[in-house]
Order: sequence, then structure tokens, then C-alpha cells
Amino acid sequence: MSSLYHNQDSNVRKTWFIMIGFLLFVIGVGWAFSYIYDAPEILFIAVVFSVFMNVFSYWYSDKIALAISGAKPINRETHRELWNITENLCIAAGLPMPKLYIIDDMSPNAFATGRNKENSAVAVTTGLLHILDRSELEGVIAHELSHIGNRDILISTIVVVLVGFLALLSDFFLRMTIFGGGRSDNRDGRLQLILIIIGIVLAVLSPIIATIIQLAISRKREFLADASGALLTRYPEGLASALEKISGHSRPLRRANNATAHMYISNPLSEHGKTVGFMSRLFMTHPPVEERLKALRG
Repeated sequence: MSSLYHNQDSNVRKTWFIMIGFLLFVIGVGWAFSYIYDAPEILFIAVVFSVFMNVFSYWYSDKIALAISGAKPINRETHRELWNITENLCIAAGLPMPKLYIIDDMSPNAFATGRNKENSAVAVTTGLLHILDRSELEGVIAHELSHIGNRDILISTIVVVLVGFLALLSDFFLRMTIFGGGRSDNRDGRLQLILIIIGIVLAVLSPIIATIIQLAISRKREFLADASGALLTRYPEGLASALEKISGHSRPLRRANNATAHMYISNPLSEHGKTVGFMSRLFMTHPPVEERLKALRG
């Protein structure tokens, strides 16, 4: 259990690191462009927006992630088996019951979100309920509850908002640099040119930085959630069989996008069953299914 507690503390540190890094990054970009355009108000706006986005992402990123995914709340009466499985696993794991949501999509998948154990949610697709038997569904739910118990959900949910904002910010600054004017002081012509180049580089690199953040938090936590889920159900084959069935479906999730893809138990954007090349493997937000199955069955 010490390793799990260590992972929880590590996730809290990563969350603070990403939020502070995002704050400094946006302020730095804002300062560069405020100098280029001789407009101090750009720096002020960057500071205000970076602070606002950090606070906003902490409190509302889970609601945004659920809304983006098209998830609808359910209750015990409408989905009794799913509710009972989740409730029983929560009792075994010592976790409060999360809110349950359904995504009307035949592509099998699931994710957990929320800012803490007391304010968490689990969403599954109709396709997942359609193809899995009870033991397999228990394995998937145990995996998602492990994300909640390991405190993965806060960092992965905050990334949804921050990644989306970085993409908008980079596009905005790139358009300003290409179509806007610079400082008119000829004495600083060289410095101005250098700062313009830096501004363009920052704007172009911000989506790449966002992708690196996603990769940094996704792969290891999926292996750990698999292991924790298997410990919770005491039946690793349930989750392994579920992953095989999920990976056997080639239909991507309709409402998935690059900002939310890392949250799901399996990449919702990929077409499963295809051979994955070396370069594609480097930028996968999830570890290959074959490696996850090997770890579970090992």
C-alpha cells in the first residue's frame, strides 16, 4: 500500500507543478507579446487569465469534461447492475460512491473525472455495457475507481481545460504575430525581430507542450490503475478480457477529442486492430493493449 500512497502524493505534486508551470508559461508568453507590441495590457490580461484558468479548471474541469463527452447522469433504477457493481466496489475500496454517467455511443469505453474522492464521477458508454459481461464490467469499474483512489482524476481532468486553453492561446498569439504590427522603435529592431521569432516559436510549441503533458501523466497511471483494479476485484482476467473486447472494436468515439482522449481507459480516437508504428507508439496517450494484457496476466 505504501506504493499507492506514494503515487497519490506524486499525483498531487504533479498537479501543482502543472498548474504553476501553466501560470508561468502563460505569463512568459504574455510578457513577450506585450514587449513586441508595446502593449503592457497584454501582460496584465495574461496574468489574469492564467490565474482564472487555474482556479476555473480546479473547480469546473470535471463538468466540462462530462459536457464535452456528452455524458448524461443515471440512477439506480435505470441502470441497476452498473449501480450495484460500482457501489459494491466502492465499499470494498473504502471510497465514496461517485456519480454515474452514460455516454450514448456504441464505441466501448469509460473514464473517471472529478477534483477529489468526494466529488468524482465515472462515465461509461452504452457500447461498453452492451459487450461486457458482469466480471468484465467489474474490472473496468475497478480500474476507474482506482484512478479516483490514486488521485489521478484531478490531474487528468485539469489537463482537459489547460490543454484546450493552450491550443486557443497559441492560435491567438500566432495570428497576432503574423498579421499584427510590432514596435516602431528602430533602435530595437534586432531585439524586436528576436522576440517576434520567440513569440512564433512559443505559439507553435504550445500544442506540443500540451501533448507532452498528456503523455507524461497518462501511460504510467494506466498500468497502475490496471494493477490496483485487479487487486480490488481479485480477478485480473476480468479486466484483461474487457480490454481485449474494447481493443477489438475499430469504431472511434464520436465525441472524443485530443483534450479528453487521455482520460479514457482506451484511446477513443484510435482505430484498434491496426499495426502501430514506432513513431505512433511514441505519441500514444495510452500504453499498448498488448503490454497491459501481459502485465495483468503475468
